[in-house]
Amino acid sequence: MPQLSPLNWIFLFLLFWVAVLSLSIIVWWTNKIYFRSESLGSHISKENKWNW
Repeated sequence: MPQLSPLNWIFLFLLFWVAVLSLSIIVWWTNKIYFRSESLGSHISKENKWNW
């Protein structure tokens, strides 16, 4: 493994945690949007009471 300066190790550490945080935010956001659209779809289907 190459010898890195302490500043580069700090940058790698920060880059790793920024990547983990951004990936978890993206997963949370997509799940939030998916469940919101699902609940809206069920609300529309419950509103229509006639079987046309």
